[in-house]
Amino acid sequence: MTAVNPMDSASVLAAFGALGVLAVLFAESGLLVVGFFLPGDTLLFPAGVLCAGSAQQPPRLTLWQVLVCAAVGAVAGGQTGYLIGRHGGRALLARTSSRRVTEAAQRAERLLARYGYGKALVIGRFVPLLRTVLHPVAGVLGVPARTFTLWQTVGGVLWSQTLVLAGYTLGASVPHIDDYLLPLVALVVVVSLLPLLPELRRSRRERRERDESAS
Repeated sequence: MTAVNPMDSASVLAAFGALGVLAVLFAESGLLVVGFFLPGDTLLFPAGVLCAGSAQQPPRLTLWQVLVCAAVGAVAGGQTGYLIGRHGGRALLARTSSRRVTEAAQRAERLLARYGYGKALVIGRFVPLLRTVLHPVAGVLGVPARTFTLWQTVGGVLWSQTLVLAGYTLGASVPHIDDYLLPLVALVVVVSLLPLLPELRRSRRERRERDESAS
């Protein structure tokens, strides 16, 4: 039996299909350090492509199953992350030695403060790394449970269904598109990182200003 690499979307989809989508999105949406190493966008888009059949090849995944599993995994993972944050999340974040986790937690806190709970929880779903830590941080900060549940559900469903359906639409309209999955996945990664650029520029500017004031 071939070993499954949970960080490789093709490996996960080949081994587990729609259930693999559910499991990975659950972990990626709220299990802090573990979620940082799992595919999210780069799993949903190829899953959608594999749901589209052609005259030469039938669909390798069933669209409704992938859509349901993606929504359940994203929403359940977000809710679990929130509960982790409410019950010991602050101590967990304080103990982590991962700089990526710490920086992402700081970005998540700034996002919640800047946009408000609803908008931040929806926007954050579309930003890699940030969405993994956003839900525990919301729990740590005491975001009301009803407000959190509503908006993380909206964000989780919108994010997961949009990417699956985008992959499906492209797979159904472009022949042999699955032959180009690797370049497409790379493109999805680049596009998903674009929302981080303003934040990175702002952080670099603030760091430069602190250095100048210190000198």
